[in-house]
Amino acid sequence: MSTITRITPPATDRAKPVVIALHCSGASGRQWRQLAETLDEGFELIAPDFFGCGSRGHWHGEHPFALADEAALVVGIIDACVGPVHLVGHSYGGGVALRAAVERSTRIASLSLYEPTAFNVLKVMGPDGHAHLAEIRGVASDVQQAVLNGNYQAAARRFVDYWNGNGSWAALRPENQAELVRYIPKACLDFRALIEEPTPLPAYSRIHGRLLLLRGEHAPGPTEAIVRKLTSFMKPAGVITVAGAGHMGPFSHAEIVATAIAAHIAAKEPHLATQPAPAPLRAAA
Repeated sequence: MSTITRITPPATDRAKPVVIALHCSGASGRQWRQLAETLDEGFELIAPDFFGCGSRGHWHGEHPFALADEAALVVGIIDACVGPVHLVGHSYGGGVALRAAVERSTRIASLSLYEPTAFNVLKVMGPDGHAHLAEIRGVASDVQQAVLNGNYQAAARRFVDYWNGNGSWAALRPENQAELVRYIPKACLDFRALIEEPTPLPAYSRIHGRLLLLRGEHAPGPTEAIVRKLTSFMKPAGVITVAGAGHMGPFSHAEIVATAIAAHIAAKEPHLATQPAPAPLRAAA
């Protein structure tokens, strides 16, 4: 079992292969506890918190927020490590992972992404992509308007129910709702940063390292389209559809997702124990 390390600032001179796992919007590095339990003990897992999440404070607001600002911590961790690193990302964390990987393209041993919300990719997908982008812009607008009105609960409800399904907000425990209400102003920045990310699609194909793309069987249209486009353009080593899962598969199907990611990572480190492939998975069409 690996141990989750949360760093501020990054540590240096690491002997073990490093896995950097990036959480989704509104969560924290604690999201990756199952992955920590699944990885061979020969790995070190670093799971930092994004701005406005977990133990980390909100964005300082000194200039307009961009995805590069979120990725800066990840790039710093990569630079502090001795060898190539393994990047893992879910949703917003997948978008941040792609940005960090572009900035340090030769330092990536493997990249594992579950439905990365790289909304900029939708802009180059023709009418279908533009329709999905309009859907995301609509959600972002609803969240932003509720935040501007000071109705953070309504903003959080719209956000959670879109990604998890109607009624999901009401089913959350009060302490989880409170965490999301604290986070929700940052969601406005996240949406804008992902949509306005300037990285051109060809830059993603220059990322070194073995790529695994995962999506839920019931993925929302926009993220399903993004995975489909990245699959056709980046030619990943593996594409997995998690049966019965939606966008929040790393939570609802944590063991399955963690096992798949751990096996993908272990394949790049043959001197360490490999992980068995999970049975209840099927290749994406």
